[in-house]
Amino acid sequence: MTSKEEKEQDDEGSFSSKKQSGPLYLEVEELEGIGPAMKAKLNTAGIVTVADLASKSPTEVADAIGSDIQRATEICEKAREKLVEMNYLGENFVSATEIYKRRKAIDRISTGSRNLDDLFAGGIETQAVTEFYGEFGSGKTQICHTLCVMVQQPLELGGLRGNVVYIDTENTFRPERIVGIAEARGCDPQVILDGIIVAKAYNSSHQELIMSELGKQVREHEVKLVIVDSAVAHYRAEFLGRGTLSERQQRLNKFMHALVRAAEIYNIAIVATNQVLSTPDTFFGDPTRATGGHVVAHTSTYRVYIRKTGKNRVARMVDSPYHAEREVVFILDEKGVDDPPEEGSSRRKQVTTS
Repeated sequence: MTSKEEKEQDDEGSFSSKKQSGPLYLEVEELEGIGPAMKAKLNTAGIVTVADLASKSPTEVADAIGSDIQRATEICEKAREKLVEMNYLGENFVSATEIYKRRKAIDRISTGSRNLDDLFAGGIETQAVTEFYGEFGSGKTQICHTLCVMVQQPLELGGLRGNVVYIDTENTFRPERIVGIAEARGCDPQVILDGIIVAKAYNSSHQELIMSELGKQVREHEVKLVIVDSAVAHYRAEFLGRGTLSERQQRLNKFMHALVRAAEIYNIAIVATNQVLSTPDTFFGDPTRATGGHVVAHTSTYRVYIRKTGKNRVARMVDSPYHAEREVVFILDEKGVDDPPEEGSSRRKQVTTS
């Protein structure tokens, strides 16, 4: 890990260069058809750059400028076309070969465990939403804390030398744990803590407001990872009974799609934890199911189920566009997420599904 001075110097240099020419810093007024009045309305809604505009839905833009959906859709499309023109996003129709080349260039963040990294074929991907779900005490928050340290590591150590936005909805973020993990991994705890921006969400509306302001944090703090711990907790607590189920799922669907758009537009990794519920009508197999229903299941790019087996933890890839459905073992220790000592550091352990 670099010293605090070296990291600040690196961050300042990259920030300055990106601010001058990077697509994340191109202001909305650069788009044709957006005048001072519309710019002011967009800025008031937290939409400052073309990337911010491209990450919003037409409905959000329509609400911001007080216009109809058709006009808002046209503006969103112009923003996307501008990013394509700047080679920041791909065109609408491209060959599979071109997509394959882009996929090979995607960044990955080490989880701190080689076994868990192997489950993801190298680590947590950028431009994707990775969901971890499991019972309380299974290790979801510990994974999040470890990722806060790992993402700030240099590339050769599995990091992206970037900062973190940690959206805490369950009051589970603990800086003391961050300090312990950083010290165990040979990092400067103060540097690591300085690289974590914590936003505590008090309800679902506040959670959505924090999400709407994410673009500003990404630009100003060189964010490479966003953690939502957990994504569904407030919605589950506030919308009770079947009568509110429809509204809850609509709000949750909107929030999850905002995560997906942000991951792609800002080229960041997004990790969301999720709670579970028990289905008593399940007579065979594990009755544990993730909350949020199909809305969360279909939106998450990668879905991983975490469970405890004695002192170990088992992670199973439940849903992925290309990973095999299998399991690996990891542990929680002073380093946060780590490999079992009997495994060594170079061999993964396959387990039989219980």
